[in-house]
Amino acid sequence: MAKKGGAKKSDKSKTVVKKEGKKLSALYNLSGDSIERKNRFCPKCGPGTFLGVHKDRLVCGKCKYVEYLNKQKEEPKEESKEVEPKKE
Repeated sequence: MAKKGGAKKSDKSKTVVKKEGKKLSALYNLSGDSIERKNRFCPKCGPGTFLGVHKDRLVCGKCKYVEYLNKQKEEPKEESKEVEPKKE
């Protein structure tokens, strides 16, 4: 039976590429008996939930908390100079 309404055929030939997750060794540094965390924790979610590092911000993937990083190449705005009247 033909499909009604000009429906398109579904392509089952598309393949989905699965991303590999980060290893725990990428999140922690082991030095002697101490463990040092590389990324910051989310202040809302607490310890155990890291903030993802992007180019201009830090983002929590669980609660969507965002911290923007400072812009380093920000040019200072020129202040408007007021003209003072001449004194005679």
